[in-house]
Amino acid sequence: MKLSALFFIFALLNGAILCAQTAPRPDALAQYRIGRELEARNRLSEANGYYNEAVRICTDEINKRIATADTYAVFTWSLQRLKNYRNVIAWGEKGLALYPNDYRLNEIMGEAYFYLDDYERSLASMQRFVNALPRNDRASTAYFFIGEIYRIQGKYQRADIAYTTAVHLEPGVALWWYRLGVAREAAKEYVSAQEAYERALRINPSYTEASEAVARIKR
Repeated sequence: MKLSALFFIFALLNGAILCAQTAPRPDALAQYRIGRELEARNRLSEANGYYNEAVRICTDEINKRIATADTYAVFTWSLQRLKNYRNVIAWGEKGLALYPNDYRLNEIMGEAYFYLDDYERSLASMQRFVNALPRNDRASTAYFFIGEIYRIQGKYQRADIAYTTAVHLEPGVALWWYRLGVAREAAKEYVSAQEAYERALRINPSYTEASEAVARIKR
């Protein structure tokens, strides 16, 4: 083989290696975000495809030993959207073993424990999260779940405090105002319960349960 041909082959191989090294890695977070956008438009089947792709990418990163704290966060978020709650907890624990200060894992594990009806562990996880990151963009959701737990347990004043914190941080969620009204009504705080129900109706005028609750209180 001529020397020029050998140089040509070497250049091709070197270029292929360079391209492989510089090619962008698949982005699990981007897949997850597309899934959330689709889910918000009630295109759940399509959304699940993106969540599954995010799970695949994260699993690949873990197997290749190139995983980061973000890998475990996106992995558990995606598993949560797929309702795979036990694996959320399993992988959350593995992530925390490597990144004990990644409190995002505490929050998502708290949600998983909640849906598995393990309220004590859910509450502990959520409180650990809000104590560490009280202004995080997921703090409002964590406070909502804390309110849910206290409401289910019949601790209505504590539920009121948690829900109130949630709507203070993120005031545009009708469900959260409605649940605040439920807690206040159960505590016989009827005036403030009506106010909460009415806030829910201002956000969502077709919220049937909230309008029924206002009518019930007025009677």
